[in-house]
Amino acid sequence: MREKVVERFLKYVTFDTKADPKNDNCPSSEGQRVFAKYLVEELKGLGLEASVDENSYVMATLKGNTEGVETIGFISHLDTAPDLSGKDIKPRIVKDYDGKDIVLNKELDIVTRVSEYPELTKFVGDDIIVTDGTTLLGADDKAGIAEIITGIEYLVNHPEIKHGDIKIGFTPDEELGRGTEHFDVEKFGAKYAYTLDGGIIGELQYENFNAASATINIQGRNVHPGSAKNKMVNALYIAAEIAQTFPCDERPETTEGYEGFYHLNDLNGNVESARMDYIIRDHDREKFEAKKEFFKAAIEKINEKYDGRVSLELKDQYYSMKEQVLPVKFIVDMVEEAMKELEIEPLIIPIRGGTDGAMLSYKGLPCPNIFTGGLNFHGKNECIPVSTMEKASQLVVRIAEKFAARA
Repeated sequence: MREKVVERFLKYVTFDTKADPKNDNCPSSEGQRVFAKYLVEELKGLGLEASVDENSYVMATLKGNTEGVETIGFISHLDTAPDLSGKDIKPRIVKDYDGKDIVLNKELDIVTRVSEYPELTKFVGDDIIVTDGTTLLGADDKAGIAEIITGIEYLVNHPEIKHGDIKIGFTPDEELGRGTEHFDVEKFGAKYAYTLDGGIIGELQYENFNAASATINIQGRNVHPGSAKNKMVNALYIAAEIAQTFPCDERPETTEGYEGFYHLNDLNGNVESARMDYIIRDHDREKFEAKKEFFKAAIEKINEKYDGRVSLELKDQYYSMKEQVLPVKFIVDMVEEAMKELEIEPLIIPIRGGTDGAMLSYKGLPCPNIFTGGLNFHGKNECIPVSTMEKASQLVVRIAEKFAARA
């Protein structure tokens, strides 16, 4: 599987599938539509039933070869993050990594330094796929797609391995939080599923943040600065005051593990008007609700001070999948067992973010998340060790075997 999964991944990153947050269409970028059609043809070439709908949701079925097995699914997403370019990606394989800094682009002095990314030292002796430092690599989540299809191909070529029906789903615009908006769970037809959208090898996750978005609009009053006394209301100063309202120790850069945060994600404006975009996160539902109440109270107080010049739009985005997965936690335990059988050390940790699996779990499809093996997602230092991609493909096969054995 090693050569196959690398070959696929290197092909997939040639598709520019960067999500576009300014486009409300589904998918938000034409490259996702092109990639989806390509994948459908590849899956059909492996003998699977496969289709893509008008929103570029890819669904496919590998028919089972034994009776009485619960139908499971594997899911990844087509798009890459809007943080950095996904066009003209130039991947390079660092053979037999020596544990030292990796020069991505000598000319531009772009280096992945071990001092900044110490987890690299775990992969000494491995082959590592990197970028040239000017784009994303796209392992999030093209690695997941390559790993799923490579695992499925192995099952196709080894009919002696018992398995039930296996569903495959590839979604658009996960990076925009819209990956499951048009996902038809009934059509997909799986009882349980797994997203391959995690990071370092061994990650197994069935908890994620509860999440909300907050948009603050500030209306100032611009007057010529030479005659502004007692007249000007500077929207930017109000924005700065709002930013100082929230605790400094409850920001992404000061929290970890189960700790939640308030995150000022975007700020635009001038004296006349300004807009602030926040996200609110917490694993604990009660703390999450308390954070939202604190946020509303803070903005209400600021608004009173500035005579109604501040408005707030607060929306829930998704909730932790934990509540939906715990009643069927054996689907997590089986993956943990499968990892140990493959000599993968399970790393069961909460997701400090979201995943398609969270929304799908609330749509009635319990859906934990599994590693892809990638590191440093959403940035130019993104990379992925080849051995972890191979292990992920092997894990897909082993999970299918274990569900058949359970039957």
